[in-house]
Amino acid sequence: MNKEPTLVIMAAGTGSRFGGLKQIEPVDEQGHIIIDFSLYDAFRAGFRKVVFVIKKEIESDFIQCIGKRMEKWFEVSYEYQDLAMLPDGYTIPTGRSKPWGTGHAVASAREAVKGPFAVINADDFYGPTAFKSIYDFLASNKDENLYAMVGYRLCNTVTENGSVARGICEVKDGILLNITEHTKIFKDGSDAKFTEDNETFTHISGSTIVSMNLWGFTARMMDELWNRFPAFLDKNLPVNPLKCEYFLPYVVNEQIEEKCASVRVLPCEEAWYGVTYKEDLASIKNAIQAMKNQGIYTEELWK
Repeated sequence: MNKEPTLVIMAAGTGSRFGGLKQIEPVDEQGHIIIDFSLYDAFRAGFRKVVFVIKKEIESDFIQCIGKRMEKWFEVSYEYQDLAMLPDGYTIPTGRSKPWGTGHAVASAREAVKGPFAVINADDFYGPTAFKSIYDFLASNKDENLYAMVGYRLCNTVTENGSVARGICEVKDGILLNITEHTKIFKDGSDAKFTEDNETFTHISGSTIVSMNLWGFTARMMDELWNRFPAFLDKNLPVNPLKCEYFLPYVVNEQIEEKCASVRVLPCEEAWYGVTYKEDLASIKNAIQAMKNQGIYTEELWK
C-alpha cells in the first residue's frame, strides 16, 4: 500500500477557461502561470507524485506547456475526465456536453491513486502554508475515516470584479459540520453578500470559513466517489440531464451526515488568487511580485 501522499490536480477545464492552453496568462515577468506556483509550493511541502486530471483533447498541449517541465521534479501521470466514464448501465444524455463535475473529475484518477491524496484546482493560487498543512496532515494521518480541508477566510477569497462561487462552511471545534455551495457571492466591504435570485442579498461575515477545493483524503474517498455516483445520477438525471454536476463537497457532506467520515478544517490565513475575470490578472501579478519582494518566491522558480 503506497502511503506517499499524491497531489491530484483538476485541470480538465484549463483549456476552455482560457480559450486554449497556449493562451494561459502568465502572472509574472518570467512567464510563470498560476499552476507553476502551486506545483512549486507542493514540492516544497513534500509532494513528489502528481496526477493531472485533463481532457483528452488538451493532452498534447498540456504535456508540452506544463507536464514535461514537471517531470524533472515529480512522478507525473495523466488521467482523463471523460463524459463517457459512467457506471455500467448509464449513458450520456442526448445533447449533454457539460462535464460531470469535481466529484467525477477526482474519481477519474482512481486507478492512479492508491494512497492518501490532496486535491486542488489547476487555476487557483493557494499559497505555500496551505500545501504544507495539507501535506503534513496526509503524511501523519492514520485514520482512514478522517479527511481534511484547508479553510480560507471568505474575505481573502473574493474579487472586486464580480461574483465568485464558494463552499460556505459550518465548522465547530475545528471539525466541518457541512458545506453549502453558493454560486453568486459578491465582495461587500470587508465582508460579502450572496444571492440566489439576483434580487435579494444575504450578508456573510468576511471571517466565514470557505472551501477552495483544497482537500486531503484517504484512499477510501476514491471508492466513495465512484460508489455514490449512481445514486446521484438516478436522482438528478431525470430533472436536469444536461447540467447536473456531481460536486466533491456533495460527497463529503453525505459522509458527514452518515457519520462514516469526519473532516478536520486546517485554518489558513493565505489570500486566494485566481483569474475568474480578466480584470483579476493585475491583482494577482501585483501579489506575486510582492511575495517575490518578501522572499517567498525567487524570480525564477526551481532555481
